[in-house]
Amino acid sequence: MTQTIPSEFSWLYRGISEVFPDQSDSLAADENLIQHLRQTERPLRVKLGIDPTAADVHLGHSIAMRKLRAFQDAGHTAVLIIGDFTARIGDPTGKSEARRQLTIQEVAHNAQTYLDQVHPILDFETLGRLEIRYNSEWLPMLDLTKVLELLATMTVGQMLAKEGFADRHTREVPIYLHEFLYPLMQGYDSVAVQADVELGGTDQKFNIAVGRDLQRHFGQQPQFGLLVPILLGTDGSQKMSKSLGNYIGLAEDALTMYSKLEKTPDVVLTQYFELLTDRPLEQLPENPRDRQKLLALDVVTQYHGEAAAKQVQQAALSLVQGDMTQADAVPEFSLASIQFPAKLFYLVSASKLCSGSSEARRQIQNGAVRLEGDRMTDVNLTFDTPDPLYGQVLQCGKNKFVRLVP
Repeated sequence: MTQTIPSEFSWLYRGISEVFPDQSDSLAADENLIQHLRQTERPLRVKLGIDPTAADVHLGHSIAMRKLRAFQDAGHTAVLIIGDFTARIGDPTGKSEARRQLTIQEVAHNAQTYLDQVHPILDFETLGRLEIRYNSEWLPMLDLTKVLELLATMTVGQMLAKEGFADRHTREVPIYLHEFLYPLMQGYDSVAVQADVELGGTDQKFNIAVGRDLQRHFGQQPQFGLLVPILLGTDGSQKMSKSLGNYIGLAEDALTMYSKLEKTPDVVLTQYFELLTDRPLEQLPENPRDRQKLLALDVVTQYHGEAAAKQVQQAALSLVQGDMTQADAVPEFSLASIQFPAKLFYLVSASKLCSGSSEARRQIQNGAVRLEGDRMTDVNLTFDTPDPLYGQVLQCGKNKFVRLVP
């Protein structure tokens, strides 16, 4: 991208991996986009499509949302497309096999939870700054003639060049024809909403490029593509993913979110600040521990408010020091579903402080489990009734806590 960044467009460049097409009229793509932004007499329509294939949204998903908000703040129109139709197929990008097709009810439930969780990021209030569209508005209306027209814009060879398809073809893993339709349907979304810009992760370049081709086919000006990085997880090495357990969910309580962020590995601290906050990178503290605390405070403030962030910051410090007076800030776990007598390791597992009973046993043996600040080392410790446990804080490790309630 351009070496000299115009100061008025610093918001555009932060956290962007690539702008394409690569070259246009002897200008680099980002220079061409800036020229377009300067000369346009109307707000640009900036598209971001999300397929509600699951109920949870994590910080990795928030990166493109935050860039969409930056466009809103610059006076442009965010077009958030809920892929309620395409979600029933599922994006095959990066998948080693076909996704399970979701029901209409599953998609509708997931879509609502998505909107609830991204509410703190986007501007839902300012008139003209946000359009929420569902691609079930137009995709089911395409008749066979139109579908054939879409199919005729691409070859099988082009499809097999898509990430994942070539590998599956080589390994003789089935590729179903409806999966070939996915990039075309997502691309047609750009035609339907007349997008000027589309945002997506670096793994979405193929799909966004298909949107450009289809817009050109239907006589529209092709959109610019802006790619944002894929966020590494809390392990500092792999893509943030719920299945890998290295994620931070937007719907997580403030203390859990803070505690996870406070342990962010040094190797990804700068990336997290760049992609998840607006804080100038040159103003970050030198000490990594201070950076971790600042990151946790900044991100929790975005989703839970400043007061809650400061409260859980103090609570996290107090709990680590064994001070249970801050228990009000700890997420609650109800003992109503537990059958007593119950062993300690089962409580640790059932409250999701560990992934299972085996891990809970190991954590107890290693001295990582505390009850109301007291270290518990007896794996077979049994509680006959829940009454003595009510109101107490159960802790595993330094950053996982629950308050036991009826």
